[in-house]
Amino acid sequence: MKSLLLFWHTVLKELGTWCRVSTSKDWKTVLTRFVNEGDEFLTITLPTFARDFETSLELGEVGPDLFPGFRKKGKTPILFGRFMDLVFDRDTGRLNEVEHEELSRVVDAVFAIRQLTLMFAKIEKQCTPLREQAAIDSYFACEQELVRFENSIVEDILEGNPEWGNNLSSFRNISKRLFGEIFTQMDGEVYYNEVGSTRYQYGIRLPKHGPGTTADGLLGNEKYDQVEWTRRLEENGFPYGEYAIPNWRYYYLLDRVKFLEPGEERPVKVVLVPKTQKTPRVIAVEPTCMQYAQQALAGGFVEYLEDPKYGLLDMIGFTDQGPNQAMAMMGSLDGSLATLDLSEASDRVSNRLVEEMFEQWPNLNQAIQSCRSLTADVFGQEITLSKFASMGSALCFPVEAMVFLTVVWHGICTATGRSMNTALVKEYGNRVRVYGDDIIVPVEFATSVVESLELFGFKVNSRKSFWTGMFRESCGGDYYAGEDVSITRLRREFPTQRADVQEVISTVSLRNQFYANGLWKSAKHLDQIVEDTIKYFPTVWPDSSIVGRHTVLWYEIHRMSEALHSPQVKGYVVDSSIPKSKISGEGALLKCLAKKGLQPFEDARHLERQGRPESVRLKLRWKQPF
Repeated sequence: MKSLLLFWHTVLKELGTWCRVSTSKDWKTVLTRFVNEGDEFLTITLPTFARDFETSLELGEVGPDLFPGFRKKGKTPILFGRFMDLVFDRDTGRLNEVEHEELSRVVDAVFAIRQLTLMFAKIEKQCTPLREQAAIDSYFACEQELVRFENSIVEDILEGNPEWGNNLSSFRNISKRLFGEIFTQMDGEVYYNEVGSTRYQYGIRLPKHGPGTTADGLLGNEKYDQVEWTRRLEENGFPYGEYAIPNWRYYYLLDRVKFLEPGEERPVKVVLVPKTQKTPRVIAVEPTCMQYAQQALAGGFVEYLEDPKYGLLDMIGFTDQGPNQAMAMMGSLDGSLATLDLSEASDRVSNRLVEEMFEQWPNLNQAIQSCRSLTADVFGQEITLSKFASMGSALCFPVEAMVFLTVVWHGICTATGRSMNTALVKEYGNRVRVYGDDIIVPVEFATSVVESLELFGFKVNSRKSFWTGMFRESCGGDYYAGEDVSITRLRREFPTQRADVQEVISTVSLRNQFYANGLWKSAKHLDQIVEDTIKYFPTVWPDSSIVGRHTVLWYEIHRMSEALHSPQVKGYVVDSSIPKSKISGEGALLKCLAKKGLQPFEDARHLERQGRPESVRLKLRWKQPF
């Protein structure tokens, strides 16, 4: 981590120059704490400083309970004190009142503090066993909370308490208003079992396999010869003969299939993947047959919900984060919009809510429930799931977004005292947006929406939700007073040899991002690290396939191609090795018939090699610099 610390020092000095402040004391403090506390000071402690800083921007002042572990002078921390003085008054702790022409220095200081404190927050480093166990314990605790939540609903209804009955009735009515036409369309397709039929605009029930691993260990092309299927899928809209073999001429393949009863089904496999050094990400690896069926429905949800015909494009998104970022910028400028963030969002979507949402569309509801895994294997302990699905299910993202949007409108209806109708949607719909767990709502309804989210079992992350100050963040876009203060994050440690291919690629990407953001001295520091690792590192334009330094000026030319009569440079290109993956004749036919669209497969060898790359290399080539 020493090389990372030296780079951090370079960034500190350059940002000090930007803001015209001295940084020598900041460097001494950070160096001392790094020696005493180790790399966790950069990856965990400094990010907590950033969260307290953002909370202070939201509150308009530095609260006495913020920045624990950092000495203060007056009301504000000594660390980054010169930067902080541009934003907060040291004596009162309140935001400085500045004229419009001075606002740019405040924006630069906000960017500088966030860049310096969050730069290493998401570096891919192994968590300690203690932190990994804490993540597993949190998964169990979340499941227990969902069980209590669902039990409380049942108890209230049985005891004649009308409150939860009214809330669930409102939830159903709002979701019907929002998605009823789409659900009816999809329900009809499930009923008629028309796989990829032109009767429906998208052929939404054409299944597909993902590139990743599965709970039953099938990889690549092996998935097209799956021999395991559940009885629930077979009886609720996904018969094996319609989905897992090319056509009924190959009925003899049914003899190889093991149809699993509900009690025999393979559980999802809960695993930990790197996220930050503070905590890993918990995901669930689905069985092959479940993931295959989920993809069939997920594709339909995404395309229908993003179709302008149904009028939901302004309120929900899956493929374009731009609208969320634009709305976050507007909210930071005029204070009209709030950005909300949820903790453990996917794991807190109760299956009870999903069943309530689809209750009036029994065919679609049965199809969704049939491709939902009932149990999970959590490191050797099998549990029954109350959540709809964890991250890893293809239906997790679209279904949770619909649930969140419904609850958001429940909060708006509660605040306005009006029932859900077309007039209400027209009045506020262009100020509501949901992308995963990133939620944007009109600021006047923020409190009511938060209350509704918590009422339905969700946990709002108050440290990452903003509606009273001038700071907003959504979908990777961070804004203060209408200005972009998004930062550049380091994902991997620096390379020490050419064999560190992923680290080389990551460092080059980091260098180019710093260059694009105008931090040219920091980019030059990274140039030296890359040049010490690989021999050829030419200057190219961003569209070049060469692993090189991007520029807004002119690219290097090493020679003119005799064949193409165009300039070329010598440099490294990324070459990935797709693993060999066998497939039977029947599986190959199924793969080709199940492909959506008329375009051929990108890789002509897809029947011989399939899956995620098993290795990545750098190969020296002559390529165009643009």
